Amino acid sequence: MQDHKKMTAMDYVIFVILSVGALAILIPFWNVIMISFSTQKEYADNPMMLFPKNPTLESYRALFADGRIGTGYWNTFKILILGLPLSLFLTTSMAYGLSRNKFPGKKLIFMLVLFTMIFNGGIVPLYLVMKDLHLTGNLWSVILAGSFSAFNLILMSNYFSSLPESLMESARLDGAGEWRILFSVVLPLSAPIVATITLFYGVAFWNGWYDAMIFLRKADQMPLQNVLRSIIMEAQVNASNATSVDAVGKQSFSMGMKMAAVFVTMVPIMCFF
Repeated sequence: MQDHKKMTAMDYVIFVILSVGALAILIPFWNVIMISFSTQKEYADNPMMLFPKNPTLESYRALFADGRIGTGYWNTFKILILGLPLSLFLTTSMAYGLSRNKFPGKKLIFMLVLFTMIFNGGIVPLYLVMKDLHLTGNLWSVILAGSFSAFNLILMSNYFSSLPESLMESARLDGAGEWRILFSVVLPLSAPIVATITLFYGVAFWNGWYDAMIFLRKADQMPLQNVLRSIIMEAQVNASNATSVDAVGKQSFSMGMKMAAVFVTMVPIMCFF
């Protein structure tokens, strides 16, 4: 007979707390989506709506009417396609080296990596490096600036260190080199950490905007986040410059465009999760 454990008073308390926490996340999220489908008048009457009475796609039409958003998506996908494999290769290879006990200079290299987490050189030295490499104004400057994370390296290195050393020794006895051990032995056993680090880098590249603002100059090179920011700012300026009731009616619903931009930006990365 299977023993069914009864719910205790503490179980009910935990259930209520978790339910309230879930609603605190879901309700604002749902509100963002509903505002993106509402009209300006309806939003002014009820900012915390759960269902718009007269749903409309005007905010999305206004958002996608600007051809820059397609260019922004394409540039972001290029950064992801090029940057994600590079980041994974750099992090995985270095983490494997630092996870091996016999790696020469392991402690010194690890301390230098840890030092960069505590003391950052700042944007000026990074910009000068990119300038000397003639990468300013090129997507590679954005890719290389975000291609490595010391935090992700430490996570992966600690996971690799937890794997049995006997597996590596057996592979070496069979004549496998370090690269063969990494790709044939270590990585197949490290799917959870590889998926986690892939997610971390993917989200960072998708949400990145600061490096593009610093290193890129041309509008047709800007990733999605920068494009959406410029579109929303222009909509807000246009709305604030409206001087009559008729003019206001013809302006884009800036809050609706904001929420539509949030939703458009969020959907692909949610699918990635």
